[in-house]
Amino acid sequence: MNFFRHRHHTPVGPALVLLITVAGCSSADDSASAAVPSPSTKVTKLCRSLDKALPTKLDGLGREDPEPASALTAGWGSPAIILRCGVVRPPKMIDPKVAEGGDPDAIAGGVNGVDWLMEKQDDGASRFTTANRSAYVEVTVPKGRDSTGVLVDLAPAVKKAIPEGIAD
Repeated sequence: MNFFRHRHHTPVGPALVLLITVAGCSSADDSASAAVPSPSTKVTKLCRSLDKALPTKLDGLGREDPEPASALTAGWGSPAIILRCGVVRPPKMIDPKVAEGGDPDAIAGGVNGVDWLMEKQDDGASRFTTANRSAYVEVTVPKGRDSTGVLVDLAPAVKKAIPEGIAD
């Protein structure tokens, strides 16, 4: 596997403007926003299957997808729990300190047959990324919300749509 692939077909300028626009947006209606990943065709197909399998309610919260609308992103509640499918592998996933339990900001574990890497974010949120699946699925849970119900509710959809394996 080549983890350092570069995509030369996308100009950096417009992509950077889009990233800044998505990351910096706030609106009066308090809608969530999420950067849409750009995975391979194979992973995009898996992510579309996941989108169809996702629950309409997650930990009791109704589905309210973030902007821009995409089958690669989903959201529930406000402040939103955000799911992004087809993200790149997090660097901490291959960090030996995490595997040995020596990194307090990143913990590996499993919930109902789905393995996750949990990372604490600077703002107090928790970010979970699937491991040992053919696509990386990232779920960000806002500070103050218990993530257990979220991961339990997502497990059936992830197991159905994203087969076990190693992601590109």
